Amino acid sequence: MFKGHPKGLYVLALSNMGERFGYYTMLAIFTLFIEAKLGIPESEIGQIWGIFLAAVYGLPIIGGLLADRLGYGKVVVLGIITMFIGYLLLSYPPASPLLLFSSLFIIALGTGFFKGNMAVLLGNIYEDEKYRSMQDNAFNIYYMGINIGAFFAPFAAIGMRNLFLSFDNFIYNAKLPVLAHSFIKDPIGGVKESALIEFKQIAAAMTGNANVDLLAFSKEYVSSLSGAYNMGFAIAAAAIIVSFIIFTAFKKYYKYADVTHKKSKQAGASVIELTAEQTKKRIVALILVFITVIFFWMAFHQNGLVLTYFAKNFTASSVGKFTYALFDLPALLSIIAIIMGIVFLVLKSSNVLRRIIGAVLTIAGAIILYIKYGTFQDINPISPETFQAFNPIFVVFLTPVVVTFFTYLIRKKKEISSPKKIGIGMFIAAAAYIILVIVALIGKDGGMLDSPHFIKSATGGSVSSILVSPYWLISTYFTLTIAELFLSPMGLSFVAKVAPPKFKGLMQGGWLGATALGNYLSGVIAIPYANFQLWQTFTLLVVTSLISGIFIFSVMKRLETATK
Repeated sequence: MFKGHPKGLYVLALSNMGERFGYYTMLAIFTLFIEAKLGIPESEIGQIWGIFLAAVYGLPIIGGLLADRLGYGKVVVLGIITMFIGYLLLSYPPASPLLLFSSLFIIALGTGFFKGNMAVLLGNIYEDEKYRSMQDNAFNIYYMGINIGAFFAPFAAIGMRNLFLSFDNFIYNAKLPVLAHSFIKDPIGGVKESALIEFKQIAAAMTGNANVDLLAFSKEYVSSLSGAYNMGFAIAAAAIIVSFIIFTAFKKYYKYADVTHKKSKQAGASVIELTAEQTKKRIVALILVFITVIFFWMAFHQNGLVLTYFAKNFTASSVGKFTYALFDLPALLSIIAIIMGIVFLVLKSSNVLRRIIGAVLTIAGAIILYIKYGTFQDINPISPETFQAFNPIFVVFLTPVVVTFFTYLIRKKKEISSPKKIGIGMFIAAAAYIILVIVALIGKDGGMLDSPHFIKSATGGSVSSILVSPYWLISTYFTLTIAELFLSPMGLSFVAKVAPPKFKGLMQGGWLGATALGNYLSGVIAIPYANFQLWQTFTLLVVTSLISGIFIFSVMKRLETATK
């Protein structure tokens, strides 16, 4: 999988890894930060989430048009600088919602300049006949880089949040932001009697004062929490600097691919020219794929919205030792080291050096895990942000498995085309939300989970009295990750292969534009989440994923013809 690739792949992958680490650090705390800062309802936060993600993935259309004229590398650098400014502004407590939203727009604009054009540069590297057959694997490696950055992001965000809360002698409690804002808005009836007793107990325990002033405590807590989240954005700004250094310092390894269609023609290079009919067929095929993936991203990007709310409000906030090993970064890295070590030891293709490395990883990982496990309490708190680390780590581990599976099918002359992989990915996404439909119906002990609307009206808070096992959500992320690997890198590769040469940047922007629309719709899902039964919301995502999968298989012949 990793052999024989040009060095430019690794420069682009590492540059993107730094940017994605910053982006996913922000994304891990996005909805929770706005909840702590503004205290607005989840449905309204969902609309902000959807609009922001739509901008993040829609503005690459402008970035693509600009890069097709100015050059991809120049626009990528412009994007990095713009994103840095946005993250830097968010690292200071915004004086008003207008400044907050302006900072988010600046980040979205910078991402628009950066994101699609990085994929075009990578695709251009593999225009060389020597590397063309390796393009799908290259995009999978590139995708792994994204997710290595994304894996560490939630832990960085949580670490900064907890550190800065501790400076004010506070600790994180998922129940407090909504309760505190409800109390600030209405000290008399904002928090219902059933939740007020627990609210007083939490405040008294945190301050050491049995007669704590709840109004003063509420104001101090939300101020401290939102300020702690600001420091998470500072981490994102630092990551962008690293990305800039890698991208500019090692430019020589991808410079030859930083050539637009127009420049290639002017230089007299061999450029593929398509007829008007061929161009039309390819663009139509791409549009059909874009329509399909809209609904995948609507389902997938619930990770920072509905799935984060589910983690905060319906999932156990404390776990035993065994499960906590999956939520503690050193313990989780130890488990990863053990798994990698065992793989190196048992692979038939491993040489002596790899087996030695495998033995060292296994032994060292086991020792560190044993030591860490001994420090765990019988009951350990977990944070809702941590769940967002499962998708990227699943991507890193499952990518070689999925690539090996696809390679096996090629050897057996049973290769699955990229459009078919996308369709299968939609059906797998539906399966992921079936898991949540089941848990919403049966709850913890056979009882249906209450709707968020009912919980809010009954208590003034947002956390359910019935909290389910974290493994329900982990299983959902696992299944969604498999769907993602069938769809996302294959979609990027499909666009790189099929896009007419003179419209490469625009078509990559179109892919991201479809993603943008899906992301906007992901925010719309917060409305049924806030008002309907949970199982109804998750069923909606199942149905839309199934319909999309059926649609893409209905136009499969046209799509597969476009790739030939």
